[in-house]
Amino acid sequence: MNQGKPQFIKDTAGKQLVILSKKEYDAIIDELEEAEDVRLYDDAKKNDSGERILFTDYLKQRQEK
Repeated sequence: MNQGKPQFIKDTAGKQLVILSKKEYDAIIDELEEAEDVRLYDDAKKNDSGERILFTDYLKQRQEK
């Protein structure tokens, strides 16, 4: 991610805020989403029991519900 220089301002209550370009904001969101995907994948792998079913069996079970 190519970061520009962020701008800091304060709101009327004195709370500090950061101003980013749309490009910088989108890059941060993309990185956060990628990190979340990796975390979810790692959790799924850790909790994987190894049990598998055929896709056709899955479809049958789904139709029965």
